[in-house]
Amino acid sequence: MSYYIFLKRLTQMNETSIKLIGNPASPYTRKMIAYLRYKRIPHQVIWGDVSDVLKPMNIDPPKPILLPVFLLPRNGKLTAVTDSTPLIEEFENSFPDRSVYPEDQSLRFINYVLEDFGDEWCTKYMFHYRWHFAEDADNAGTLLPLGIMNNISDDELAFFKDNFAKRQIDRLWVVGSNDETAPFIDQSYKSFLEILENHLKIQPYLLGSSPSSCDFSVYGQLTQLIGFDPTPRKIAHELAPRVIGWVRSLEDRSGLEVKENKLTLSDLPQTIHDLFKEMSTSYVPTMIANKKAIEEGSDEWEIDLDKGKWKQKSFPYQAKCLAWIKEEYEKLDTDKKDEVFSFLQLNHCESLVTSNE
Repeated sequence: MSYYIFLKRLTQMNETSIKLIGNPASPYTRKMIAYLRYKRIPHQVIWGDVSDVLKPMNIDPPKPILLPVFLLPRNGKLTAVTDSTPLIEEFENSFPDRSVYPEDQSLRFINYVLEDFGDEWCTKYMFHYRWHFAEDADNAGTLLPLGIMNNISDDELAFFKDNFAKRQIDRLWVVGSNDETAPFIDQSYKSFLEILENHLKIQPYLLGSSPSSCDFSVYGQLTQLIGFDPTPRKIAHELAPRVIGWVRSLEDRSGLEVKENKLTLSDLPQTIHDLFKEMSTSYVPTMIANKKAIEEGSDEWEIDLDKGKWKQKSFPYQAKCLAWIKEEYEKLDTDKKDEVFSFLQLNHCESLVTSNE
């Protein structure tokens, strides 16, 4: 859909900008708002409960309800839509200026993998730290309800705090957070921060001189890890001051004048190789093990990793994510496939594209 058709459909519905519903403590909300700002796409943010916002508008909520929820033209009416990665692809097709997709085909695939890493592995850091430790859970239980409605009474706040915190703590299994995996998650988070800190000494964004979609994916999770939750914030301040500055500046890069980015896969600095090697010890093997469990109909699975054992319940969505990565790989030209495979193999991540064989 072109920019003009997209705007025309919005205008037909008496809309002048894109609306989204979110919460300041939602990493994917922050990912998408920063992306829209960078792209200079007109938008309105509604802070509130999705069901409460949609009910007066007679719009059905998406299933499941995941933040942020966008209200976009579909079949002549506004429809509630979620899932950040396909939404970015839709917006890139409609608003091609200031693209967040690298020009080089191989690098675009690497960007896709890194965006998924941010969305599906870095979120394990965020969810784990937010609800595993008492101080962080108390902080989140208090502030999350107030992010939806700050004028509730103390009694209402206490009720929402207890019920919301319990529900989230009971869902820690979704990201594999438990007493056994906690040391692994902690070490992985610290290694990731150190690699990103070293990378930012070399270039301002993950894949060159301007932000890619993977930057916004990682940024979204880090807004919470260094700006909301006490334990990971303290770790970040000790290990990664550049990362903190990077997150704060990426919040609004609408004023950044984009330079031509001719970076190719062979131009990537060692720090990106280091990041993929770190991913090969965490993100990659857990994605593969989860996919295998889903295919076998297993409700949970466990795997021995270099730094410890990982155990969690099976998560169907992440199996889909792995399938989408393979689809992106299959779209590459033959020479680009060879180039990408060599990069992945060098960094022990080739199973991302061979797991279906």
